[in-house]
Amino acid sequence: MIVVPVKEGENIERALKKFKRKFERTGIVKELRRRQQYDKPSVRNRFKRERAIYVQQLKDLED
Repeated sequence: MIVVPVKEGENIERALKKFKRKFERTGIVKELRRRQQYDKPSVRNRFKRERAIYVQQLKDLED
């Protein structure tokens, strides 16, 4: 459960912004979106491989 302590006289907009930030960091929305669709293991592996190639290319450009 996410708890956002609100100080006396603190703006409710600021408290809401803190809550949204904490909620985003938990990764709940990402997990729900990921679970909406089943991906075959071969598709997941292909995606991981493509991502690794992309990251490696970025690192090579930095050097």
